[in-house]
Amino acid sequence: MVKSSDMSINAEVTKSGSESTLSVIRKFSRRVQGTGLVKNARKNRYYERTKSKTVQKKRALKLIKRRADFKQLVKEGKAPEAPVRRGYQNRETTTTPSTQSTPIAR
Repeated sequence: MVKSSDMSINAEVTKSGSESTLSVIRKFSRRVQGTGLVKNARKNRYYERTKSKTVQKKRALKLIKRRADFKQLVKEGKAPEAPVRRGYQNRETTTTPSTQSTPIAR
């Protein structure tokens, strides 16, 4: 059982058959990671004040302006287009089903 300061979360793993101890530890680590406990503990390590609505809005407007400026630079050919990230779907361009390739099963 993994204990948190505010609640306890069960992350139980049993050894099955001829499974090695190392693989059981790995399985346990994955289970604990899946609960989000470690991520949350690291996040709460340092106190961070919540941002006011005004600050959030200003930041959002700044981001929108920066994106628009970058798009304009790309249109003018002054900035290179951002490389397409793996698994990233461009929201602005829509593809028709006839031109879309079939996904590869993994």
